[in-house]
Amino acid sequence: MKKILLFGTAICCVFLLGSCKSKSSAYKTAYEQAKSNDGNNWEAEEKEVDDDETEVLTSETVSYESVKQEKVKPATGEEEANLKRYSVVIGSFKNRTNAYALKERMIDEGYRPVVAENDFGMLRVIVASFDSKADAARSRDALKSKYAPNFQDVWLLERKY
Repeated sequence: MKKILLFGTAICCVFLLGSCKSKSSAYKTAYEQAKSNDGNNWEAEEKEVDDDETEVLTSETVSYESVKQEKVKPATGEEEANLKRYSVVIGSFKNRTNAYALKERMIDEGYRPVVAENDFGMLRVIVASFDSKADAARSRDALKSKYAPNFQDVWLLERKY
């Protein structure tokens, strides 16, 4: 009788622990939903006038999705002058070794990356920094297309002072 009770308890524990495991599809669904709710797209339209006085409308789509505001400071040994208002973040790490390994990789690719740290100790690897949000967005989009399918989660950081 004790063996049956012990066996039944073990089976119940296996089912309980197995049912608590999160499904990767649930994470993917939540990520996709957050991504669609977080992103805002604005179109900047420009008017051009031809010689014959007709207006031609051209539009350039600049996506400002994933713009996060944070108070960041340069990590030890980094230059403050290299951080402007809008930055293109290619990686975020808690582990200092991983952050600096990505920085070295981007240096080898011809970039001048900066490692910045937020108030929570997260290290942001920044590959470009701009005063203009539109310039930062264009740089982010260029990185995404250059390194596709890698680095598709590159995002913009608006620096709070």
